[in-house]
Amino acid sequence: MKELDTTVTANNSKELELESTIFYPTGGGEPCDNGTISSNGKNYNVIDVRKEGDRVIHTLDAEPELQIGDQVHCVIDWNRRYTYMRHHTGIHVVAGIMEQKYSAMFTGGQIGLEKSRFDFDMPQLNRELAEQIINESQKIIDKHLNVTAKVISKDEALKIPNLARTEPGRKLLESLSMIRVVDIEGFDVQMDGGTHVKNTSEIGKLLLTNFENKGTHRKRIEIAVSGNQP
Repeated sequence: MKELDTTVTANNSKELELESTIFYPTGGGEPCDNGTISSNGKNYNVIDVRKEGDRVIHTLDAEPELQIGDQVHCVIDWNRRYTYMRHHTGIHVVAGIMEQKYSAMFTGGQIGLEKSRFDFDMPQLNRELAEQIINESQKIIDKHLNVTAKVISKDEALKIPNLARTEPGRKLLESLSMIRVVDIEGFDVQMDGGTHVKNTSEIGKLLLTNFENKGTHRKRIEIAVSGNQP
């Protein structure tokens, strides 16, 4: 969804809560959505979105003239969102190759607009091998595999090997009763709460923009995507 009509449930200065939202809050290495919230002919820019427990807080660029119960129209910055989606799914493809073929452990990352970075515990990784892994990942992308997200029970989740790829993820898996997973058709399934494209073909061309050796157990890969437009 790119647009949504909903109602205000809380208004604290420039911080707004809504009955429902399409704005992704910062989390899991993925930045929040930006966009606009409009009402009665006035537009407010959404400059930050964060989650506090079950609450989603939308920070605006100005204090809105809104009351609880007012109707508002939300529009996300789709170019920004779609770029994050392409990067995020691309990272899942690379992580799938590295986990399945090289038994590497994903230790963290950050999605960006121009480039995204992620770190692995993989002592043998060097730039030449990183280039090879990106090439292998591109072959998966070019298979045009469907990407789906679904929510499953904890019992179902625990039966899937390596569903959580980080230590914080494994702890979270133990604490939740329902788990959201992202499934790249016939290739990889990961526990994940972020936004993704519907098919790997949407990722476009995956580029290795940098490799850094940050220690024996910490190698950093930096990628970018090119080609597709929203």
